[in-house]
Amino acid sequence: MTIMTFLSRNIHLSRLSALHPCIYGQNVRFWSSHAKFAEHKPLEKVRNIGISAHIDSGKTTLTERILYYTGRISKMHEVRGKDNVGATMDSMELERQRGITIQSAATYTLWKDHNINIIDTPGHVDFTVEVERALRVLDGAILVLCAVGGVQSQTLTVNRQMRRYNIPCLAFINKLDRMGASPKRVLEQMRKKLHHNAAFIQLPIGLEGNTKGLVDLVRQKAIYFEGNFGEIVREDEIPKDMNAEVNEKRQELIEHLSNVDDVLGDLYLNETKLTERNIMDAIRRACLKRTFTPVLVGTALKNKGVQPLLDAVLDYLPNPGEVENYAFKIKSESEIDKIAMNPARNDEKPFVGLAFKLEAGRFGQLTYFRCYQGMLSKSDTLCNTRTKRKMRAQKLVRLHSNQMEDVTEVYAGDIFALFGVECASGDTFVKDSKLNLSMESIYIPDPVVSMSIQPKNSKDRDNFAKAMNRFTREDPTLRMNYDVDNKESIISGMGELHLEIYAQRLEREYNCPIILGKPKVSFRETLVEPHEFDYLHKKQSGGAGQYARVIGIMEPLPPEKNTQIEFSNETVGTNVPRQFMPGVEKGFKAMCEKGMLSGHKIAGVKFRIFDGMHHCVDSSELAFFLATQGAVRDVFETGNWRILEPVMLVEVTAPIEYQGQIIAQLSKRKGIINSTEMNDDWCAVIAEVPLNDMFGYIGELRSTTQGKGEFTMEYARYSPCLSEVQEQLIRQYQESQGIVVDEKTQKSKN
Repeated sequence: MTIMTFLSRNIHLSRLSALHPCIYGQNVRFWSSHAKFAEHKPLEKVRNIGISAHIDSGKTTLTERILYYTGRISKMHEVRGKDNVGATMDSMELERQRGITIQSAATYTLWKDHNINIIDTPGHVDFTVEVERALRVLDGAILVLCAVGGVQSQTLTVNRQMRRYNIPCLAFINKLDRMGASPKRVLEQMRKKLHHNAAFIQLPIGLEGNTKGLVDLVRQKAIYFEGNFGEIVREDEIPKDMNAEVNEKRQELIEHLSNVDDVLGDLYLNETKLTERNIMDAIRRACLKRTFTPVLVGTALKNKGVQPLLDAVLDYLPNPGEVENYAFKIKSESEIDKIAMNPARNDEKPFVGLAFKLEAGRFGQLTYFRCYQGMLSKSDTLCNTRTKRKMRAQKLVRLHSNQMEDVTEVYAGDIFALFGVECASGDTFVKDSKLNLSMESIYIPDPVVSMSIQPKNSKDRDNFAKAMNRFTREDPTLRMNYDVDNKESIISGMGELHLEIYAQRLEREYNCPIILGKPKVSFRETLVEPHEFDYLHKKQSGGAGQYARVIGIMEPLPPEKNTQIEFSNETVGTNVPRQFMPGVEKGFKAMCEKGMLSGHKIAGVKFRIFDGMHHCVDSSELAFFLATQGAVRDVFETGNWRILEPVMLVEVTAPIEYQGQIIAQLSKRKGIINSTEMNDDWCAVIAEVPLNDMFGYIGELRSTTQGKGEFTMEYARYSPCLSEVQEQLIRQYQESQGIVVDEKTQKSKN
């Protein structure tokens, strides 16, 4: 076969070097894997995308195929491959052993003269912060859905995150080769559950074991993937038995687009014959506005549908210049300017970059950056706008999973990394220290599970402290504090798996085996009904004393705000001078740190101060701080309080014969069944269950379903716990404090 025949079939040059080493030799392969990826591309030829989905939907496998077809890697490996190598983007040993993605990984590659920066994100809810910070700096995303599982619990979470950062996305229905695959059902779920205006732009040719290729509805061509690894893309006529379905789905695509795109709508109403370019332009316009989601299909594992997906990324997702990004400049305490970033790839505008991820590297702290404006060269001086500290960009790298490639400069729209930069996740950096700018921060969810933690051997304390300092800097959802009352270190995270992974990393990376105690749930205490207070703090001990009086009301917040606390200054006149009001607010917030019912934080309350009194000599901010604390104690003693617990949205997937047992198990754990879905031989049970009752469930589920069942859960809301749970929590707290309370008194208090 001639070289021209290969080129006409769109085979990448690196594939040619692999197939014909005698002609192209090793020099071509070196060029294709290094020089071309470092090329400086114009802005319209850059794409920053993330690959996000529910756990086990095929994100990492899809990324592996993308890297292979674009020539970034010369050989594909599987997530749970027999060769024990593992996928390129799963560089951590734990990821390869467990077959899951734990940390997001960045890479960049080249497709049809476009530079594509890719971040592969975890699918498990315990590592959701990795998705948060990736989406914060990306311009577009691929939402991967399993053709069997469809829209699952973490799909809903990822969809919310995309909406939070206004990320346009393509949907890719993966795993068409699996038994029970039904892309039409998945599309319906996208419309009903995710509320996407979505339509197919591709249709599969065959399903399950008969998956042969796909039909492009826009270009009206059948596409087949040939060769040992699907690297040869062949176009053909649409199979005759699919003509009716293709016409129907193409008409459906045009109607969905016409509803949201005025240009195509006018052409459609005027009965103008629509060209391929008309439809493609309409899809791009609607996709960028997030009013339409194009749906593609394929099976990454069987090497079908990946190249057309890459084409769709270029055709429909935005380049950095088509996305509006802003920085904020503080002019005064009450005035903040919103400044649009200029993404032109030159040095005419001052450099602005956002540090979105930290990681311990071989040369110190590795900080991932996104450049939003201007350019940065090696050895340039940077200024952290939060700390005002200056530092030099000593080592500038582009990332390919755990491999690094030195570069001399980066431009607006690029994702890169720096070594030796001391900062926190979410810090903004500029070259001009006079620029007092700050990019929008990253949303960090609160941890929901806490456990006691201590090293097995006292000699490992230094390693333990060093490791926890590193891990808590890298992962903002992992938090550690010392409980003075219980005299133990408490580690908090997003779930049992989250904490278990870090326990294993402590042993593997720092040779520090640890002991994890029983999980502790983040309960909250709240007020049931409004309660007035009038508290006078008076103390005289010679010289200037302390005098402060606060009058007001504490009241519960609505259920949707029951995790927040609010302070409201509603005083009139000068009975409580303005300079003492910060002391009142600090006193209220300090008391909310630890409730007196069970020792958990107070939430869902509003402190309103109406009036008070002060003394011209004896009053101070401290006096009002102590008076406020006394007022909150009085409200606790005489008010009606209750304990709130976190409720999780749990989705259990298992063979249909175990459905009854699963529902019984969840009901036994005080769960409320929301819905059940059946798909051939599998069922999905969705329920809301208190987190306190979910510990140990995975073992019970696996033993019941012979290891076939799995579940995912994510935080839903806080709600009042049952009276027996509240009594148990109060009793445990009183015992830990050495408090003896008469049982009748306790019941009347509850």
